[in-house]
Amino acid sequence: MKTKVLSVSGLTIQFDQEKSSKPFLAADQINFEVSSGEILGIVGESGSGKTVTALSILRLLQYVPGASQHGEISYLPEGKDPVRIDQLSSKDLLKYRGKHIAMIFQEPGAALNPVMACGDQIIEMILLHTELSREEAKTKTIKLLADVKLEDPERIFSSYPHQMSGGQKQRVMIAMAMVCKPAILIADEPTTALDVSTQKGILDLMKALREEQNTAIIFISHDLNLLSGFAERALVMKDGKVVEQGLVSEVFNHPSHPYTRGLLSCRPPLKSRLFRLPVLNDFLSAGGAGSGFDALHPSNLISSEERKLRHTAIYAKEPIVIVENLQVGYQRKSGAFSSKKQNIHAVDDVSFQIFPGETLGLVGESGSGKTTLGRTLIRLMDPETGRIIFKGNDITNTSQQQLRGLRKLMQIVFQDPYQSLNPVLSAGSAVMEPLLVHRVSSSAEERKKKVLEMFDRVHLPRRMFDRLPSSMSGGQRQRLCIARALVLQPEFLVFDEAVSALDVSVQAQIINLISELKREMGFTCLFISHDISVVRYLSDRILVMKNGKIIDQGEADTLCENPGSDYTKELLQAVPVGLIN
Repeated sequence: MKTKVLSVSGLTIQFDQEKSSKPFLAADQINFEVSSGEILGIVGESGSGKTVTALSILRLLQYVPGASQHGEISYLPEGKDPVRIDQLSSKDLLKYRGKHIAMIFQEPGAALNPVMACGDQIIEMILLHTELSREEAKTKTIKLLADVKLEDPERIFSSYPHQMSGGQKQRVMIAMAMVCKPAILIADEPTTALDVSTQKGILDLMKALREEQNTAIIFISHDLNLLSGFAERALVMKDGKVVEQGLVSEVFNHPSHPYTRGLLSCRPPLKSRLFRLPVLNDFLSAGGAGSGFDALHPSNLISSEERKLRHTAIYAKEPIVIVENLQVGYQRKSGAFSSKKQNIHAVDDVSFQIFPGETLGLVGESGSGKTTLGRTLIRLMDPETGRIIFKGNDITNTSQQQLRGLRKLMQIVFQDPYQSLNPVLSAGSAVMEPLLVHRVSSSAEERKKKVLEMFDRVHLPRRMFDRLPSSMSGGQRQRLCIARALVLQPEFLVFDEAVSALDVSVQAQIINLISELKREMGFTCLFISHDISVVRYLSDRILVMKNGKIIDQGEADTLCENPGSDYTKELLQAVPVGLIN
């Protein structure tokens, strides 16, 4: 029988604002309970109040300047008196953090100490909360690293965070959170930006740990579809308020709030091909009923006949990109402290063609070689062997000086818009920079006019011309990166995980934008993603990569309906299913 282990009542969170005497209300009268062994999903867009609600449970907001929280937070250990977390002193809080209530943070790379080996970070937690010796703690840590399905746990124990993939770091975070067998585990977006198979593995791992230890899990995500097969109850947040909550089966199959219906419908469907994806505004407008847009209306469906006509026209042309037996490698140490190096082939004997106007999808897990291949095609990386032919010219060994002229024709949109933008350049200057580098337009006025026209094309308000990237949302920053890549009107564009880290609602907007711009400008693109549903929606053909090799390929719909490899089947089975299909 499940017993209640956490009660949150009347939780209100505020942040002081520099230019206003009125504080920002991040969470408004939040109420919920969690029982032992239960998985509660908290879902909503960025800024909805999910993360601050989670941080408040461990009282971590007390370290944030200008933040304040009010309300009751009670931890209810079995057979013991309730503990009012909100009333504990800082010293007493340390007894409960990690041991009774643990948290997996969204970005493991930022949460892990970069100058400590991962094993030592877990040992530190064991020594703090148990009476085990260091040697016993090490033995327990290595076993736990194996339990979270990390290969070669001894090597991981001695490795530093920068030496591991995102999925490996996230598993280390899970191991650290579970080492003291907490009664409550808070997981804040633990699978964001991970490939679908790694994502599924982490969810399965958390389920197994829940079943073994009867741990209650609070799982935070922006993707309600993801929660459908994982959580038992769902709590939907918008603008700091709970707009809907209940059993996942009810919320998922019969959403009562238009915001919930919008979140469910934003993911690209696997069974229908749409002209435009529904976005949240379609559900929040028209009186809140979502009646302003019918995603499955015949006018929004792309027929197989239309698609065949498009492909006949595309594949009648000569290819714009030809890749022949491409191989790209690098060296890495065989161990954390070893001087021996291993030769790794990130791209291994790959050949394919891309045709003018085509969108070629490239899908695979993290570490499969997708990004290396994309960057090598536009010569941001040098190949070891093979050939890259662009518009009939072999650019495999082209000098950097000669490549400079080709940059107008080949551009890339990176995964992380914030890291790929200069933080001290305004939005307008960031888009204008390529025009200056390539000496496009004769006057400053003409260049500014081109930039503002590109702002209009990517649906970025002109008032943001002088804004810095730090004052823009994730979706706005990605629009800015797309504008910067397109301002030179390139013929070939690489989208490298360009929507992977975005909320599903913002992701739908960017996917619609890419589709719209392709129709308007007619560029050719390689679209890289670990999410096969997104790749299918945008692509004419799909290549599937694993361990540096292309193991499956074909027309997008055909490949998804009849995958040619077990690996492709696994990728398809791992995709969360949405409301619209």
